[in-house]
Amino acid sequence: METLRTLADAEFAPGTTYLNTASCGRLPRRAVQAVKTLADELAAGRPGGAGDYSAMNAARRSFARLSGVDEDRVAAGGSVSVHVGLIAASLPSGAEVLFPEGEFSSVITPFTVRGDLKLRYAPLDALADAVRPGTALVAFSAVQSADGRVADLAAVRSAAAAHGARTLLDTSQSAGWLPLDAGAWDFTVTGGFKFLLCPRGVSFLTVTEQAQESVPPLHAGTYAAETEKLYGPIEELARSARRYDEPPSYLAYHAAEQSLALLEEIGIEAVHAHDAALARQFRAGLTDLGYEPLPGDSAIVAVPGLGDRVPELARVGIVVSDRAGNLRAAFHLYNSAADVERVLDRLADKSGTARPGGCR
Repeated sequence: METLRTLADAEFAPGTTYLNTASCGRLPRRAVQAVKTLADELAAGRPGGAGDYSAMNAARRSFARLSGVDEDRVAAGGSVSVHVGLIAASLPSGAEVLFPEGEFSSVITPFTVRGDLKLRYAPLDALADAVRPGTALVAFSAVQSADGRVADLAAVRSAAAAHGARTLLDTSQSAGWLPLDAGAWDFTVTGGFKFLLCPRGVSFLTVTEQAQESVPPLHAGTYAAETEKLYGPIEELARSARRYDEPPSYLAYHAAEQSLALLEEIGIEAVHAHDAALARQFRAGLTDLGYEPLPGDSAIVAVPGLGDRVPELARVGIVVSDRAGNLRAAFHLYNSAADVERVLDRLADKSGTARPGGCR
């Protein structure tokens, strides 16, 4: 934890009480500097082109280590919906896909637009029980965007295996604070601009070797080749998940290389312990004030019916979000106990409840 605090203090300067990582993570100084350096070079006429592909590969390797898989299973791109679209395209007509109710639209829509798949929905806490013979794919988020609930990953994985269903796990709201074993899933998709502290334009897809046999590389281009070829048709696609790469957004990936390296230096276990402790502190404080946050041990805390307080909090420099009527606060490595106390004190101002020892 000492390493976490030292690196966080060096990389992030507090300008607000920022509790909105579930919407967009803050960029560390090293990532900002990487973007500035590349932008300056581009403005001056960079001889090496738009950026360095090595940055994308470095980010791929970091993500592979953070998620516990070999880099050959990781494809890099720009958005979760594009990666999900590849998986949706791989299913035969009439295949059944199971989702949790209220799942994020980027996980669902690439399947709905096909128009020839059988789609079912179940409550998140009953998702494992809803898997049945004939279910081809279970697609869901490890942590729900709207309220921070953590899925019963072991139960869903076991149920899918029992019925021969493949699994698609969206880790956009969990990768970076919740330890991830991507190898336990047929597919994972991860938007990098939240808890992974990358800019928008960074996204990762992991695909098992078996699943790679059925997923079509629909947008294959220069970067999907086994060896570089700039002209004419590509004769050999990459023999790894790199066949699913999108052309890199170099500014984003130059930053991502640095952001993911920072998370590796700190360690996800340390980040998890830090984030979860702050979230527990916040839930306990909310309960003392008479509010009813959703229970759990997620780094994302939701308070139903309190979303209308978000504008007021923003006016005093406390950044949270309103999702599905919930006040949603997300805690990450740059947050502290003082941040928790500040937002609790502000919420106490209108609850009529005094908070002895509160921090204003």
